[in-house]
Amino acid sequence: MTSQPGGYYLPSPSHWPIVGSVALFLMALGGVLMMNGAGGGGMVLLAGSAIMIYMLFGWFGTVIGESESGKYNKQVDVSYRWAMSWFIFSEVMFFAAFFGALFYMRVLSVPWLADPDTERLLWPGFAATWPVSGPGIAEQFTPMGAWGLPAINTAILLTSGVTITVAHWALKENKRSMLNLFMFLTIALGLTFICVQAYEYGHAYKDLNLTLESGAYGATFYMLTGFHGFHVTVGTIMLIVIWLRCLKGHFTPEQHFGFEGVAWYWHFVDVVWLGLFVFVYWL
Repeated sequence: MTSQPGGYYLPSPSHWPIVGSVALFLMALGGVLMMNGAGGGGMVLLAGSAIMIYMLFGWFGTVIGESESGKYNKQVDVSYRWAMSWFIFSEVMFFAAFFGALFYMRVLSVPWLADPDTERLLWPGFAATWPVSGPGIAEQFTPMGAWGLPAINTAILLTSGVTITVAHWALKENKRSMLNLFMFLTIALGLTFICVQAYEYGHAYKDLNLTLESGAYGATFYMLTGFHGFHVTVGTIMLIVIWLRCLKGHFTPEQHFGFEGVAWYWHFVDVVWLGLFVFVYWL
């Protein structure tokens, strides 16, 4: 079905949601089988993952084809903008919950545990300091400092926010060579961030003895930075897809929400990292 002036494009019935549902079911089943030590769980999980990748390529390819064929009008564009806005808002709430958990531990629960009555019952000799370290921690550890690898990664991610902004400006000015160059630079910076964070994790485990078992500090450190690293990885994949589309000549100065949606997501990732750098690494 094609769109009419002032109307709204309605796609034909699609099999992709069913394919995606099958993929999710197999991934969940494979994960449960693996966690319970049942045979074949890994193969089921792998099959579900393969179907999921196939679904993503097929469904996104269909949407890209519809967009490039001119089936989407202004009303469809507005609906996509609202959808992306609500998606990013849900991600904001996702990280807000984790930052809230960190706040609860540092500002509320640690002082409560230092109360004389509580201290005698639960943890003799406990001191209300952060990171929490003492007799209740099986092995001592060193907290991750802010001004080494985390500061480098902060500079990398902030620079990537500049490069994608320049790429967006180049797209609106129809400067395709500059667009392609700065999109490539943004992807390179995103990949560099991921590699530095992987090295940071190795350094934390090997040299600092900072693990997931390092009490509340270790749990919140890896929970917050790990989920952010996952979002950077997803964002980098999205950037690569958009860059390949730019190389193929997709997007125009007047119509390029696919690009803008990924740029919004990338700026969101930048802002979350600033919060992590301040509240997890620095303070």
